Amino acid sequence: MDNNLSCHHLDLAAIAKGLDVDLLRGLTSAEAKRRQDQFGPNALKEKPRPSFWKRLLDQFNNFLILILLAAAAVSFGVGVSEYNRTGSYAEFVDAIAILAIVILNAVLGLVQEGKAEEALAALKKMAAPNAQVMRDGRQVTIPAPELVPGDIVILETGNHVPADVRLIETVNLKIEEASLTGESVAVEKNADAMVAENAGLGDRVNCGFMGTTITYGRGRAVVVATGMGTQIGKIAEMIQSVEEEPTPLQRKLDQLGRTLGIASLVICGIVGVVGIVRAPSFQVLTQQGLVPYLTNGGRETLLEMFMVAVSLAIAAVPEGLPAVVTICLALGMQEMVRRHALIRRMAAVETLGSATAICSDKTGTLTQNEMMVVRLATPDIGLQITGRGYSPEGEFRRLNGHDDRYQEVIDPKGVPPLELLLRAGLLCNDAKLEPDESTEGGWRITGDPTEAALVVMAAKAGMTAEALNAAYPRINEVPFDSERKRMSTIHAEDGKYVAYTKGAPDLMLALCEQVLVEGRIEPLTDAMRQRILAKNEEMAGAALRVLGIAYRPLAHIPEDVHANTIEHTMTFLGLVGMIDPPRPEVKAAVAVAKRAGLRTVMVTGDYQLTGAAIARELDIMGPADRAIAGAELEQMSDGDLDAAVGRASVFARVSPQHKVRIVSALRRQGQVVAMTGDGVNDAPALKRADIGVAMGITGTDVSKETADMVLTDDNYASIVSAVEQGRIIFSNIRKFVYYLISCNMGEIMILFVAMIAGLPLPLTALQLLVLNLVTDGAPALALGMEKGEPGIMDRPPRPVQEPIINRSMILGTAIQTVAIAGATLGAFLLGLAQYGREGDGLVVAETMAFLTLSLSELLRAYTARSEHVPVLRMGLFSNRYMQYAVLASAAIILAILYLPFLNTIFGVRPLAASAWLEIIPFILLPAVVAEAQKVVRLRLEKRA
Repeated sequence: MDNNLSCHHLDLAAIAKGLDVDLLRGLTSAEAKRRQDQFGPNALKEKPRPSFWKRLLDQFNNFLILILLAAAAVSFGVGVSEYNRTGSYAEFVDAIAILAIVILNAVLGLVQEGKAEEALAALKKMAAPNAQVMRDGRQVTIPAPELVPGDIVILETGNHVPADVRLIETVNLKIEEASLTGESVAVEKNADAMVAENAGLGDRVNCGFMGTTITYGRGRAVVVATGMGTQIGKIAEMIQSVEEEPTPLQRKLDQLGRTLGIASLVICGIVGVVGIVRAPSFQVLTQQGLVPYLTNGGRETLLEMFMVAVSLAIAAVPEGLPAVVTICLALGMQEMVRRHALIRRMAAVETLGSATAICSDKTGTLTQNEMMVVRLATPDIGLQITGRGYSPEGEFRRLNGHDDRYQEVIDPKGVPPLELLLRAGLLCNDAKLEPDESTEGGWRITGDPTEAALVVMAAKAGMTAEALNAAYPRINEVPFDSERKRMSTIHAEDGKYVAYTKGAPDLMLALCEQVLVEGRIEPLTDAMRQRILAKNEEMAGAALRVLGIAYRPLAHIPEDVHANTIEHTMTFLGLVGMIDPPRPEVKAAVAVAKRAGLRTVMVTGDYQLTGAAIARELDIMGPADRAIAGAELEQMSDGDLDAAVGRASVFARVSPQHKVRIVSALRRQGQVVAMTGDGVNDAPALKRADIGVAMGITGTDVSKETADMVLTDDNYASIVSAVEQGRIIFSNIRKFVYYLISCNMGEIMILFVAMIAGLPLPLTALQLLVLNLVTDGAPALALGMEKGEPGIMDRPPRPVQEPIINRSMILGTAIQTVAIAGATLGAFLLGLAQYGREGDGLVVAETMAFLTLSLSELLRAYTARSEHVPVLRMGLFSNRYMQYAVLASAAIILAILYLPFLNTIFGVRPLAASAWLEIIPFILLPAVVAEAQKVVRLRLEKRA
């Protein structure tokens, strides 16, 4: 005996033997205690969550951050050396500034993400708090966690199923399993049914599953699995087993960080060696050895080269990049909220923009999760019924028999046969329609969704249950059961009685001898019977759930009211076809997704025919596409699935494991997969996907806590809007990374050329740091807030392997490196020539270089707003945040220049007006070159 008995294909005798239990008396208390010790409580085990400190340390698990920490450590070491030599704290400023940026980035990341692993806690909430069981031959109530395999449980309407069970006895039992299987209609259960061994969860009609809800009837069952052995337990285990993977943006930023780090180390090494070799003291090293070298100027040379290396390292690494990326993503999260998408992981903002496939659940995501009658057919008339969900508003449109286009809107109450059919459907019914006070103008139902659809249909014609039940009070009834597949009610009518019956169309026709045609009762001929059955098959072929409705006048009520005395010699009224209809906005959203190069795949627990019909209606499924059922998928190897997934637009009757396999197959093909869903069954696939998208209103807590993004309006169109915003964010990230890298490469070139040319260094480490953190960081942040270029959703998704800096940006970076270095060194050489190489003259030249570099980078930020569009065409002032950033950065530069205590720290001095006029052309040069490059590029593209 184990805690996961596969029992749906076994008879009850074999199950009782396997579980060693008396199916009438249940377990003894002693045996239950022994099994509790063996199998543990009927509860889900939770994987230990990472501590706060672990999550904080994870924020530093980035190569670029590690480089910054190393730079801070080096700067701190230099500061200690300088303090011991001069007593000055000035050199500590670099280390403190870098550490401040690193800590700010970590705090922002920790606060914004705030990702608590609540999925298992939500799963636990779904378990029933108590259970009715047979112990020692008596029915007792115990806490659900005390259930063990072999317990006999009592199931009643409104209860949760407390564990996975095999049904022993069922009386009209229906269980709502949408959150587990995705099927929108409550499943009729039958304890006596024999089910194939390979049947999917949705087809196991002789079983019940932990956490699902009993909507109708009652039953008895034997527990076959508890806790982690249940289907929900397997989902919990799958959630825990899926490893967190870095997003495309995280991988690309890490790759960029490694490249910058290696490049900075190489450059530092080259410059250090060149500097040592060119120093006069190098001859002492080669001729006399290390000790004389250190005592004859070598120590000073090494320290000087060390400071140069620190300056180069600071120049090479864009210190503001991690913080700017974090802030940009955080602002992107706020924009997503305005677009009805709540992001739970910051990096998911960008990942959504790179999505190439959307795996969408059907029920509640593509459809409304509200059964609705859409077709009505009598022997002489066909109607299309419009509306949305449970709202009692809609029209009855008469259909043309040839092309199904409506001819006219009619009032069914003015057509006696139609009025009688609507009345029968409303009276032979236990569902209720009520205003939903939680939503303005909303409606809710109590009872079976199929019956509710009939109530709503009648309400659209102005017929209410209250009025009809008062006019035609119910006297008696024959309840629905799964064997008869029908229900009958008896009502008083004008001093007489009438029985109304609804059920499966083929079985209803077998009970009827007459049919109502144009208001006349006529014999039900074989030809008419075949005509009605053909219409039933037509409606079923359109994935409609079809019911037949009939009636029988009664002279009196039989003493013994049951099916045999009521359900015979009836008059057939017509057929009603219902479906869980698509959301109205989804079709347009799917079309936009197609234009953007996103493929939508329906992954549902519902029937294959139903899923395919909805997919075709939404243009998800084309003529050459396939629909694959779970049973077929179960037989496929991973290789077979990889081959099939490219042409399959619908996967139906799937299990949670199937969903994970489908997502994995798409990812093996290089797809970036967004998985949408709202049920418990979606949770493992949501976590396995590149980005999981849960529904905020209809979604279970499990799906919300597992997902990366939650749609607050359950609107599929919001996914497309979120994809658009994700693309905008990545485009903006590329813009400011390009801007920062080109600025940093220019700084490296300035120092490298000056070193090779034997010039004094134009910039100090502290000046470079303030440039990278303040004057570069603020414009970069403004670039991250661009609104996006037009046509961004008319382009295909970018290649997954495409780096942040692509070939065109590498060329642009090289050109800007030369322009920035040339302009800054030009201004520096002009200052040296006019003011001298020593004392105040050198300070003036360094100030001219500092101002040229800092102000030219501010102007360059305007040109970086687009890779293609000239800045004047975009509108120089169209991004107000850029104005704020440039003005603030310029104010800081001027404060450094003119405030005495700051210009002393930074080693600059105020310039005369003549010096300002001399550097203006150098300041403008990089921006002019960038705009000229755009013009040349556009002309070349036009020629091509």
